[in-house]
Amino acid sequence: MTHRLMTALALVAAALMAGCAAPPSQDLRTASDMTDNDRRAKLRLELAAGYYGRGQSTTALDEIKQALAARPDMVEGYNLRGLIYASLEEPKLAEESFQRALQIDARNADTMHNYGWFMCQSRRWDEAGAMFDRAVAVPTYREVPRTLLAKGLCEARAGRLKEADRTLTRSYEMDPRNPGTAFNLGEVLYKLGEFERARFYLRRVNAESANANAQTLWLAARIEHKLSNAPGVRGLGDQLRQRFPQSPETLLYETGRFDG
Repeated sequence: MTHRLMTALALVAAALMAGCAAPPSQDLRTASDMTDNDRRAKLRLELAAGYYGRGQSTTALDEIKQALAARPDMVEGYNLRGLIYASLEEPKLAEESFQRALQIDARNADTMHNYGWFMCQSRRWDEAGAMFDRAVAVPTYREVPRTLLAKGLCEARAGRLKEADRTLTRSYEMDPRNPGTAFNLGEVLYKLGEFERARFYLRRVNAESANANAQTLWLAARIEHKLSNAPGVRGLGDQLRQRFPQSPETLLYETGRFDG
């Protein structure tokens, strides 16, 4: 769930609005202010984002090259190019892309978010945390809960569970409707041995059928097992059998490997 979640989180950062040279200060920018190059770059950026979202990274790279040829100062283009190169396992080119985006706009929080996650995947824990903090500190940034979620996941990966607890709790308080935040916070609390708190978050996730999956039900069952709630374990196990009979989590439940 975490991998799928963080793929979706990375995609959000590839903003699809192309910036252009500023019009007169007394006017608001409208479509009529866009040049042919602006339109061409915007279209190519949208195509690149679509291909990237479908896992067609090489085709996405071709499109982003054309976007940047039309608009060499497009921050969103370099930001997405960094994501594409990261998916192609080209870390040097990915880093150069994120750095170029920040050279153009040093306060672009979307780029900071993606660059921070790239650093986290490279196990550069301290640098990643600092980059996430830079994004969160941008006053106009509207995706603070998303970046706090990414930071919390990175801290958990690094084994910094208490820090992850604080960060994910802050993210949850800002956006309690995000099931990914609740699940990952519950997982961190389970590892910390704070089972009552973990139970609270997993119950919130599993209360909505659309949010519940084999992973969320299994974690909830493990929490109830730790709390010696046998009826609760059986109820969650029944849901696993009925809804996800072929899942690895159901096999773990059937074989009683609650600590596996």
